[in-house]
Formats: sequence, structure tokens, C-alpha cells
Amino acid sequence: MMNRQESEQLLQCRNLVAGYRIKSGFVHAVDDVSFDLERGGFLGIAGESGCGKSTLAFAIMRLLKDNATIENGSLFFNGTDLVGLREEEMKKIRWVDISMAFQSAMNALNPVLSIGEQLTDVIHAHGEVRQSEARDRAIEALKLVDIPRDRFNSYPHQLSGGMKQRVMIAMALILNPDLIIMDEPTTALDVVVQRTIIEKIQELRKSLGFSVIFITHDLSLLVEISDTLAIMYAGKIVEYGNSDELFNMPLHPYTIGLMNSFPSLTGKITRMGGIEGKPPDLLNPPEGCRFHPRCPHAMDICEKSCPALQKVDPRHSVACFLHKGAENL
Repeated sequence: MMNRQESEQLLQCRNLVAGYRIKSGFVHAVDDVSFDLERGGFLGIAGESGCGKSTLAFAIMRLLKDNATIENGSLFFNGTDLVGLREEEMKKIRWVDISMAFQSAMNALNPVLSIGEQLTDVIHAHGEVRQSEARDRAIEALKLVDIPRDRFNSYPHQLSGGMKQRVMIAMALILNPDLIIMDEPTTALDVVVQRTIIEKIQELRKSLGFSVIFITHDLSLLVEISDTLAIMYAGKIVEYGNSDELFNMPLHPYTIGLMNSFPSLTGKITRMGGIEGKPPDLLNPPEGCRFHPRCPHAMDICEKSCPALQKVDPRHSVACFLHKGAENL
């Protein structure tokens, strides 16, 4: 376990570049990404499928695939740069200090091991613990997510989708980490179960004090639950800031398009909008702003230069030439 510094910032990501090497070149899945996460904070990351959200999550965990690499940048967690750590050092941090609830619980859980075995395996992997103590801790973790102890010996196929997802959350919590990364944790769940999962995450965060990075394509969900929002498009963060402010005053045309893609539950009934075109090929991304081929406000400069993420006020930044002249982030 690493030394836990009591600074305000838990995670500082700076100019991170990560991607995949394939025969035809390098896929720029995460390109010059920077953000901060405060201790106890809740950062939501939203964007279309393929924008680099999950690659960013696996880069933080240092669990990228064999053909993937971190090309540049830093990830300072509790004052330690994770990018420079050897795998043996990272193993001491992974799950103890940073854990992850993986996308699609039905595929992430081992179908031939009981829930209890999978939870106690996590405990045994990070220290010598008696089986009875590991069992007690696993049952306590299940209790935190409202799963009764008699489910300890159940197998994944005996649980509902919502219960499987709560097991994944229990597994992420079991070693009391400072940070939990949640990659699409409510995908494929109905809206009632989604609500239950979200409320449980919020309840546990307040009681246990951990930080959250919550990744989803559902911007309407993030606006409700996150403190800070990062909007990703084609490997880059194009808008970043306080959740309420970003929701009430979205500035980037892509963010506005995402907002218009969701119906309002309280306003007038209107036809939902959308974003024309499709995301670019990250093997050969377009010159300039990566959104300009789909942007209704694109200018000549957008085709030639890539806008930097700039502050428009202390709690809101955007990468768009429509809002140029602000202080660089």
C-alpha cells in the first residue's frame, strides 16, 4: 500500500497519450488528456463509443492490452507517477489503492467460481489472510451493496443483472481503495435497476469517502451524479468543468449535440436532435479540430489548427475556437 498524502488532489493526469499499435499504424485512443480529481470527488467522463473513455480507464489502472502503450504524459496518484512504475510496484497499488468495476458484470465474473470465492481471491491476492477472516470481509462487502450473506456461495448465473453489478462494486470496494473507476457500470440494466445502483454508489461514497471516475455514454446520467464532467471526443477532452455549470451552459458544439440527443423530462416536448456524421478514424484523425467535419459552426481555422483546452472561467474549460482568447488550462 502506498503512502497516502492528504493533499487536495488525489489524481493528476497531465498530457496523457495512449493508444494501440496495429500493422497499419498507431491508434490515438487517448491524445494529450489532462484532468484533476480531488480527494473524495466524483468525475464523470462522457462521450460516444470509441472516443477513448475505456482506454483512459485502463491506462490509469495500467491494464492496457499487449498491443497498447502509454506514449507520453503522467498520472500522479497520491504523489506517485503511475506511468513510471514497474509492474511489481503497480501490483501493490492496483485494487488496494485504485480499483475498477468493469463493464458488463455478466462477462467480468468467472462463471465457474462462486461469488464468495471470487471476493476472497481478491483479499488473498493482496496479503496473507486466514480463510475465515477473508470470508467475513467478503460477506461484509456484500452487505455494503445489499446482497445477503446466503448469496456468498451462489454462482453468477444464479444472480440477476443488477446483483451481478453490485457484486462487481463489492469487489472494487473490498480492500478500501482511495479511487474506484467505474466503466459503464449500468450498461444493459433497466432504468429502475440503474437508479438503485447509482443511489448505492452515492451512498457508499459519502460513507466511505472514496473518489470515483464514472465512465458512460449517458451524459444525462452523469449530470445528475458527478461533481465534475469531462467530455471526450476522438481521444481528446473537448470540455471540462463543474457539472452544474457545464449542464446549464454547454459551450462546445459536441457537448451541445450530446445534450440535444436526450429528451427533457421537465421542459417542453420537442424533437430530439443529434449529431450528423460519424466519429473519425483514430488511426488517421483529421487535421485541426477533430470535430470540425461534423461541426455546424466549423471555420477555416478549425481545419488547420487543434484548439487547446482553455478556461472560460475558473470552473469551466473548453477546446473550441468559438471561445478563443481564454487562459490556457
